[in-house]
Amino acid sequence: MMQSVDIAIVGGGMVGLALAAAFKDTELRIAVIESRAPESELNELPDVRVSALSRSSEIVLRNLNAWQGITQRRAAPYQAMEVWEQDSFARIEFEAQRLAQPDLGHIVENRVIQLALLEQVKQQSNVTLLMPEKCASMAIGESEAWLTLDSGQALTAKLVVGADGANSWVRKQQDIPLTHWDYGHSAIVANIRTKEDHQRVARQVFTPQGPLAFLPLGEDNLSSIVWSTEPNRAERLINMSDGEFNKALTAEFDNRLGLCKVEGERFAFPLRMRYARDFVTDRVALVGDAAHTIHPLAGQGVNLGLLDAASLAQEVIQLWQQGEDIGSKRNLRSYERWRKSEAAKMIAAMQGFKDLFEGNNPAKKLIRGIGMKLAGQLPGAKDEIMKRALGLKGNLPELAQHMKHTSQVI
Repeated sequence: MMQSVDIAIVGGGMVGLALAAAFKDTELRIAVIESRAPESELNELPDVRVSALSRSSEIVLRNLNAWQGITQRRAAPYQAMEVWEQDSFARIEFEAQRLAQPDLGHIVENRVIQLALLEQVKQQSNVTLLMPEKCASMAIGESEAWLTLDSGQALTAKLVVGADGANSWVRKQQDIPLTHWDYGHSAIVANIRTKEDHQRVARQVFTPQGPLAFLPLGEDNLSSIVWSTEPNRAERLINMSDGEFNKALTAEFDNRLGLCKVEGERFAFPLRMRYARDFVTDRVALVGDAAHTIHPLAGQGVNLGLLDAASLAQEVIQLWQQGEDIGSKRNLRSYERWRKSEAAKMIAAMQGFKDLFEGNNPAKKLIRGIGMKLAGQLPGAKDEIMKRALGLKGNLPELAQHMKHTSQVI
């Protein structure tokens, strides 16, 4: 049986569901196709895949009525951030109170974000959830796209959105080329209990082997780590006994919070930058990791993806209200230019940051130290960095700028 929708979103993760939720006040007919339904029961120990949600992401999620579902489950606000380099005087600190903000962001499990958004999307009468379902084929026509699912069900849509992650099936179907490079690192993620409390401070140390971040979770002495290092070393660390791993981690973190103790499993995954040449083609648009992936240095990947979703929804709703074709490449070019520009800026910033802290050259170490000291002391420089990290600067979609139904600007 053929089902006809306006928009078929392939991928029901955080970004795909945020996009579906952004159409809640419209009559656009939406289908969300996702191969795996998330487990609704949370474990006692948080999942190791977490995101550092910025203020702009929080505003988007509040406007989509999903924020309450996040805080009711599990979310950890952090009030400050410390960044330093091992064996040098390079160091900088950021505090929320400096900008009269309640916090600098929240550390939230990806599954918690997904579940809170799913809860909202399930209440939308204009959304059909096809979960678990998988796409088998896609054909593009002049005025619509045809999708066939593994179950044999068929759909037509004016627009197909690829929200299906870094190895996007939608992107591959369209043969959209990628600019990509390997960062030459793998990231180890795990939950770590420390002897001393984290005091709701996110911490990041740059070592000769790569950056290591401790992200504070809800319990006072529990943190989520992202440890970037060379792949062979990452494999050795993953295969170590818990005791050996704990020792290596404590030393790498300069014993900042006392003895570290891994809780639960450790995982490693390769770090790669990807940037799709086209974010839109006729009848197809890409959002989130399907369009771009960046280094997890500042935890900005999910924030970038949520802003993609809010931006695409804004452009599509405007086209629909004007009676224009929501799936034509020409009409979606403004979305592409907007989000390609924002993604390129973030990729360049992360690469520059990574390059700056690579290498043990004494002159480079001195420059890093002076640069961080100046950033901390120059009038306005620190505030500017903080506003960018909070997502309060840049070309933001309306959903990220202020709370709807209030005049308050956050």
